[in-house]
Amino acid sequence: MNAKELGLLILRVGIGLIFICHGYPKLMGGQEKWLWLGNQMIYIGVTFAPTFWGLLASIAECIGGGMLVLGLGTRLAAFLMAGVMVVATLMHWNLGDPFTTLAHPLSLLVVFLSLFISGAGKFSLDALLR
Repeated sequence: MNAKELGLLILRVGIGLIFICHGYPKLMGGQEKWLWLGNQMIYIGVTFAPTFWGLLASIAECIGGGMLVLGLGTRLAAFLMAGVMVVATLMHWNLGDPFTTLAHPLSLLVVFLSLFISGAGKFSLDALLR
C-alpha cells in the first residue's frame, strides 16, 4: 500500500468526519444560525443575503465533510470548505482574536487547499469513477 495514498485517505476521512460533526448543528440550526453565520461575510465585504450565505457555509461544512469521507467531488468540497475557512480566519483577524484562535481556521484552510491541489487520492470514489 502506497504511504501517500494512505495518508490522503486518513486525512480526508478524519477531516471529513470532524466537519460533518461540526457542520451538522449549523445546518440544523435553522435560519437564526444561518443568519449569524452569513453575517460573517461582512469581513470580505459581502453584506447582502446573509441567511443564504450562512446556509451555504453550513452545507459546505456538513455535506462537504461527507464528500471528503467518500472521496467524491473532493476538489469541489475542499474548495468550498477553504472559502468558509477564509471567512472564519478573517473574522477572527478583524475581531483581534489571539493567534491561537486565528490559527484553527487558518490551519484548516491549509488542509483544504492541500486537498484541493492533491485531490482525493487512489482510495476514493473520485478515483473509482475515473
